[in-house]
Amino acid sequence: MDTSVRAAENRFEILVAGDVVGVAEYLDDGGRRIFHHTRVDDAMSGKGLAGRLVGHALDETRKEGRRIVPVCSYVNSYVGRHDEYADAVDPATEADGDLVESRA
Repeated sequence: MDTSVRAAENRFEILVAGDVVGVAEYLDDGGRRIFHHTRVDDAMSGKGLAGRLVGHALDETRKEGRRIVPVCSYVNSYVGRHDEYADAVDPATEADGDLVESRA
């Protein structure tokens, strides 16, 4: 499967054969990147695309020197299964959720 991940405005996108099939949306807040929504098209579910997308997004966030704040349940679950991100994660707070909601 021909896949790639790219950065876009306030999100990372995963593409299959040039078509966007999933996104990991975020909000930057100072040195923190708050991930608040991840989705992959139903037709592409079960192919490991969400994991590839989120892994890439977290790697890029770390390279930028930002902290990862997983408001999104998928991102939260992902960092829980991947200890290599533990040193870069700040737990999400209610205030983080409120901030995302206020900027939506």
